[in-house]
Amino acid sequence: MKEVKDYKELDVWKKSRTLASSIYNLSMDFPKDEIYGLTNQMRRAAVSVASNIAEGCGRQHAKDAVQLFYIARGSLYELETQLYIASDQKFLGPGALNTVLTEVTSCKQLLNGLIRYFRGLGVPRTTNNE
Repeated sequence: MKEVKDYKELDVWKKSRTLASSIYNLSMDFPKDEIYGLTNQMRRAAVSVASNIAEGCGRQHAKDAVQLFYIARGSLYELETQLYIASDQKFLGPGALNTVLTEVTSCKQLLNGLIRYFRGLGVPRTTNNE
């Protein structure tokens, strides 16, 4: 597989870490009885994004990397849904929701670019996930 620069230098990895920090900060104010519910789910999804990007960059084959990037993208969609649920439950105000959704969208766009790049390394397209 063609060598990619260190994952720690990728904008998508940096932004996904920032997103994870935002989720941790936002969820601190959630009700304490949500610590093992929505709070935990959101934090795990946010951490999963950066973790799967890093793991994908560590794989030897582009096909394996792309699969992990798809998992990261799935976690972004999961997190986005959880943010809407948190808003529905009045755990987040509209301003906070819009701010963090902007971060999610930015991560999605960058991750889609990374997927396209790795696909260009010879990974055949198998689904219509973009």
